[in-house]
Amino acid sequence: MTLSLFDHFISPVFLGIPLVALATALPWLLFPAPTTRWLNNRLLSVQNWFIGTFAKHISLPLNVGGHKWALLLTSLLIFLITINMLGLIAYSYTPTTQLSFSLGFAVPLWLATVITGLRTQPTHAFAHLLPEGTPVLLIPVLVIIETISLMIRPIALGVRLTANLTAGHLLIHLLSTGAYVLYPTMPAVALLPTIFMFALTLLEVAVAMIQAYVFVLLLSLYLQENV
Repeated sequence: MTLSLFDHFISPVFLGIPLVALATALPWLLFPAPTTRWLNNRLLSVQNWFIGTFAKHISLPLNVGGHKWALLLTSLLIFLITINMLGLIAYSYTPTTQLSFSLGFAVPLWLATVITGLRTQPTHAFAHLLPEGTPVLLIPVLVIIETISLMIRPIALGVRLTANLTAGHLLIHLLSTGAYVLYPTMPAVALLPTIFMFALTLLEVAVAMIQAYVFVLLLSLYLQENV
């Protein structure tokens, strides 16, 4: 049981093919392609409504220079929600439970927001490292602290996504293992962890969507400081 829990942190391979590659490529195949017809089906209508609503919501606090990021952030949200939800299906795999995968999205996108701020408004970007009215003796200390807090943002962004999804998956694994072990000898007692497992699965569905939204929302807040 302990080894199986530790195996959860290992990227699985099936027939020599890493499942990370399949889980990353599969969501793009599930999205319906837009058509040139006047009337779309219900799925396309819901998809277009969701994309338009979220793009408007994410672009609202940004100025005009940040609106060009709306397509990227919306695509990232849909992609993260899809792979998080697909990871709840039996015999599937969630790539975002790997810290390297989450950091692979967090670091480049965070770095892009920082570079955007340094290129468009360098004075304002460097002003974040030193609050106005700081005493002279505290300037070196505050610059170091603000620099560390700036550098730790992508790490916190990736760890937050990975930790929340991994914790839910581990709890579901523990409850299902406990129910499986108790069922032959004490079926009445095994009913309790089974009920908790189904309730936790519903909660994990909400966490999969919320964490994807929080990931994109924090990126938009970082972008808001630099545009």
